[in-house]
Amino acid sequence: MMVDVLVYDVTDAARYAELIRAPRGRVDVRVAATAEEAAKHIATAEVLYAWKPPLELYARAERLRWLHAMGAGVDWALVPELPKRVVVTRSPGVFGPWMAEYVIGWSLWVTQRMAQYREAQTRREWIQHHPPERLAGKTMAIVGLGDIGRAVARAARQTGVRVIGVTRSARPVSGVERVYRSRDLSRALAVADFVVLVIPLNDTTRGLIGAAELAAMRPTAWLINIGRGALIDEGALVQALQHRTIAGAVLDVFTTEPLPRDHPLWTLDNAVITPHISGPNLPEEIVPVFNDNLTRYLARRPLRHVVDRRRGY
Repeated sequence: MMVDVLVYDVTDAARYAELIRAPRGRVDVRVAATAEEAAKHIATAEVLYAWKPPLELYARAERLRWLHAMGAGVDWALVPELPKRVVVTRSPGVFGPWMAEYVIGWSLWVTQRMAQYREAQTRREWIQHHPPERLAGKTMAIVGLGDIGRAVARAARQTGVRVIGVTRSARPVSGVERVYRSRDLSRALAVADFVVLVIPLNDTTRGLIGAAELAAMRPTAWLINIGRGALIDEGALVQALQHRTIAGAVLDVFTTEPLPRDHPLWTLDNAVITPHISGPNLPEEIVPVFNDNLTRYLARRPLRHVVDRRRGY
């Protein structure tokens, strides 16, 4: 029996489709880079391999049984419009190494005072009186210890960083010195030099970092957000950065993307803005996860990496 697979992505749908591997005669792969193209095929699609498809497609997806998310986050997929019968799967193990390097790289940017030395260079100024700090010995609080959070933790430990974490269950994690429950978030924030957000976005975590949480952080601490923009109250963050309540923030994700040109974060010298690139979606790395599950789907075996739609991850 032929299975219709619809690949939807506005930037690289053809490349994702090209890398799909399945037994000859078992799948019919359709490619869509626009909502109009997707609308032509959604009615017959049994499998949707996509990144943020238009919500109006779901009303016509009568045969849809499985949605595989191309990216790291799945909050965009867990919407009321998606029929409950549809199984949602994700792509773990791909983004952790990328995001770990992002976190360590920007942490070193802070401790090695890279911005200050580059700025001094433009003035031909020798600022030997302002030495760097060691990253080793600093404390990093990782909020969210899923596969990406654990990858960040491993990389941090290799640089000599003391790692603590925050999760719902507070279950021990190998290599993490202490894991706090979510309700004890402020206690973890209070002892951290770097706070890394990599927790999924859901109704519980939306606005997780607000004015009270920012006030709990050390004035020398940096906030690094590689999760979702809506985890942070951006208004409260702007206030904290303007008043130097915290030392600074490295932000890769935002409530509205692209970040509006008139947003005050652009103007702050202690805010680093990157365009959602900490975990790039590279088809060559992501498609093998889908191919493994496609083989399972065709064989009617249980899928891997199934998302709990109630928990949001």
